[in-house]
Amino acid sequence: MKPEALLHPTPAGLYCPPGDFYIDPVAPVGRAIITHGHADHARAGHGAVLATPETLAIMAVRYGEMFTEKRQPIAYGEVVEVNGVTVWLVPAGHVLGSAQAVVEHKGTRIVTTGDYKRRRDPTCAQFEPVPCDVLISEATFGLPVFVHPPTDGEARKLIASTEQFPERAHLVGAYALGKAQRLICHLREEGYDKPIFIHGAMKKLCDLYEELGVPLGPLEPATIEKGKGEKDRFAGEIVVCPPAAIQSTWARRFPDPLPAFASGWMRVRQRAKQRGVELPIIMSDHADWNELTDTVEEVDPSELWVTHGREDALVRWAELQGRKAKALHLVGYEDENE
Repeated sequence: MKPEALLHPTPAGLYCPPGDFYIDPVAPVGRAIITHGHADHARAGHGAVLATPETLAIMAVRYGEMFTEKRQPIAYGEVVEVNGVTVWLVPAGHVLGSAQAVVEHKGTRIVTTGDYKRRRDPTCAQFEPVPCDVLISEATFGLPVFVHPPTDGEARKLIASTEQFPERAHLVGAYALGKAQRLICHLREEGYDKPIFIHGAMKKLCDLYEELGVPLGPLEPATIEKGKGEKDRFAGEIVVCPPAAIQSTWARRFPDPLPAFASGWMRVRQRAKQRGVELPIIMSDHADWNELTDTVEEVDPSELWVTHGREDALVRWAELQGRKAKALHLVGYEDENE
């Protein structure tokens, strides 16, 4: 069958007519396949949700009583039939529980990557390429300028800064789901065994990662009670917090706070300068340009469909390689949830 008859974009998201389900819909629908737990992909309000057990657990923590959907957990590689359409999930390497959705019907196979990356991440399963007729790829960092450095070096850079500036609290902005836990794990791998302080907004998800088998080491709450002389104990320490908290009154409670930010966007110096970031940590949970193009070449699909991000650049690259490609122009997704 033609790929567009199996899966195509609609205002609510990618829709599969023969299966009557959506992938990462941006509006409430009857049945949704969710690739991962970030809020721009995993919204509440659907009739039924199919996802990995980890993604369902993340959604339950984030939405609480709002998450009333019928839930169908499936493990990586487990094959199910949805109204006659074959569906299975494979690791995307983005965050814990993240998956690519593989949809197959009448001899046509489409793989939707969701958000993904190729480099090793101690907090989640490694990306697995799947041969297919159509690859639907994200393109958050779909420009050649975005080539992320080795992650271990970025973790060592942060540790070295705490040693160079032992009088300053290092406030590191990191998204609460995935980025914060990955940053912590990479710091542990580089030998940082001191307690890491976390903003209260991080606690539930860090606790969940621990429950799901991802050890984070000693964590302590980043709280300072006014008038109790606790400020100095944060000198030279690492404090992980939501990016927005760095510019808040909360941040000013710490001793000479040094603002840092863990993001792929820190490759662009102007972005770091605009946010007042002194220590840019180039660490992304999305594929960089080389990972995007290498994935297309490895999967070798008959068609490449590109969504949310720098769509036109990746489409143009594919066309120059002699590949059939198009941009889907889906709306409702953020560049890096930051």
